[in-house]
Amino acid sequence: MDKTVAEAEIIQLKEQLNKWSQEYYVDDNPSVEDHVYDAAYQRLLSLEAKFPELKTADSPTQRVGGKVLTGFEKVNHEIPMLSLGDVFSKAELADFSERLYQASGSEFPYSCELKIDGLAISLTYENGLFVKGSTRGNGLIGEDITENLKTIKAIPMKLNKPVTVEVRGECYMPKKAFVALNEAREKKGQPIFANPRNAAAGSLRQLDTSVTAKRNLSTFIYYLMEPEKFGVTTQSEALNLMASWGLKVNQESRVCQGRAQIEAYIDEYQKKRPDLTYDIDGIVLKAEPFSVHEKVGNTIKVPKWAIAYKFPPDEQETIVRDIEWTVGRTGVVTPTAVMDPVILAGTTVERASLHNPDYLKDKDIRLLDTVKLHKAGDIIPEISEVVLAKRPEDAKPYAIPTQCPACQAELVHLDDEVALRCINPQCPAQIKESLAHFASRNAMNIGGLGPRIIDQLFSKGFIHDAADLYKLTFEQLLTLDKFKEKSAQKLLDAIDRSRENSLERLLFGLGIRHVGTKAAQILAAHFKDSNHLMQARVDEITAIDNLGQIIADSVATYFAQPAVQNLMAEFKAVGVNLTYLGTGNDSQVQNSSFSNLTVVLTGTLDHIKRSDAKAYLEAHGAKVTGSVSKKTDLLICGHDAGSKLAKAQTLGTRIMNEEEFLQKMEEEK
Repeated sequence: MDKTVAEAEIIQLKEQLNKWSQEYYVDDNPSVEDHVYDAAYQRLLSLEAKFPELKTADSPTQRVGGKVLTGFEKVNHEIPMLSLGDVFSKAELADFSERLYQASGSEFPYSCELKIDGLAISLTYENGLFVKGSTRGNGLIGEDITENLKTIKAIPMKLNKPVTVEVRGECYMPKKAFVALNEAREKKGQPIFANPRNAAAGSLRQLDTSVTAKRNLSTFIYYLMEPEKFGVTTQSEALNLMASWGLKVNQESRVCQGRAQIEAYIDEYQKKRPDLTYDIDGIVLKAEPFSVHEKVGNTIKVPKWAIAYKFPPDEQETIVRDIEWTVGRTGVVTPTAVMDPVILAGTTVERASLHNPDYLKDKDIRLLDTVKLHKAGDIIPEISEVVLAKRPEDAKPYAIPTQCPACQAELVHLDDEVALRCINPQCPAQIKESLAHFASRNAMNIGGLGPRIIDQLFSKGFIHDAADLYKLTFEQLLTLDKFKEKSAQKLLDAIDRSRENSLERLLFGLGIRHVGTKAAQILAAHFKDSNHLMQARVDEITAIDNLGQIIADSVATYFAQPAVQNLMAEFKAVGVNLTYLGTGNDSQVQNSSFSNLTVVLTGTLDHIKRSDAKAYLEAHGAKVTGSVSKKTDLLICGHDAGSKLAKAQTLGTRIMNEEEFLQKMEEEK
């Protein structure tokens, strides 16, 4: 391919990927499946690698981060980034509205918007290209965080119109991302973030931009600088205009006239707050006409034409009855407060994580203390403080345990971790947690093998490590609580299917420290089988793109253990696949009867999960889509298949039932 042809294709790919990215991250309305986006992205990566001079700043490939900054430069805000004044009751809100009416001399509608609990940011575009981003700072001077903002997929690198403009908004961490981040940090023995806002702020100020890229941040833009340049006269017009440029604007805003409509909006979103995918802590009221903004102006700190109504905290008092300590897969021992049940944000809460010993000490939580309980980010139950006035006179400081609650081994602090750890490799609690991880969806995907069943298998002595799962018998499973012939056979089938998984699933399932799904995939693809991986030197692993010293040391140390070498030998003996099956280029895939077919799955499958069937087909070269068309080569259907089956019959598409599909899988082993 010559440079001219490559340049034309790169332009087309960038436009397509940016469009798909906006549909997914901004509009919440994707038009293509993930694998379609991924294939186009990989094509763009390969072209830019071949023609690096054609790589531009607005390319989707520039979002991944990787730059390590030495610090953040200061940015002067020519027009100050003001904060909002706060009110805490509807009466105070009515007083604000009355003052604004007196100052403006007229009645007008308000733009009511959700108050996103995040970090204020400013974005600057020149001729439609993103060139600079900054924090609010003190309102006059902020910090240049351009490189970190480039990693956020909700921020377009190129607008739909070639405008030169500054816009402002909020960067936030979605609730789901916040929960996942804290869970990961807690498992590693790291301090957790108190709320999504703190998590977003900490993520934006990372000097390593690749860390920011992994935090799944998002944005809402709500303020247009110099709106007169674009001929808009109201806040709602400005929001619509910014949305038309491709910026992510919150769609829950509403123009309200009069106190009744405003209070109805507040009541509505106070109820909806727990169900939103992001955290809000109130409602923002802005005079809808910009003419009012100009007339009443600002104070040094706040605009006179806007106010923030803060929701009252949903906080309840309860009594701590016990503190339980649990052992995780990596040996981290975590305290949990057990309390009298209370209703909080619509759900009954009676347990709250205390995270680590330092947290417990700092809060000075004692047994039988009355505590105030709320939900951090509307999600995670959290004790905010002890009600000292209600503390029993004989309450004593809680004694931090020194021995593992599961195996009685001595607990230790590793490095500078805040967490306590049990480092006994034979600790039964760690082994059971490891087995649950081994069976999980992203690992060996053994459906039906949950913690309750693992606990029974372990306590009966049927299993001691992951390889023992493949030695289980039908008769053993029938001794488990509530297990009959059908459920026993179903679990055995799931275990048997997992023998055929590609190596990367096994590597992730082993729970090697610092090796997630991506690192497992890279290692498996590079070394092809477990023998080569187990013999790999640290320098061989660090030579692989995207794998650093920490992962290399962890992998080499793990496989150097005699117990691990014995475990891998056991896996081989029980028929677990120890090779990489590839994703589309191996001879096995090329020889598969599913290779290069467009396949649709429909109906209820009894013997294989839909996700497993899809993964198998894609691993054997098929393209799995969601709808039947003239391009569909094969429909695989379970029972109760509906319109897709009827359409396939009309089009004359080849149809395969579940039994035929499973038989074909067996033939291709």
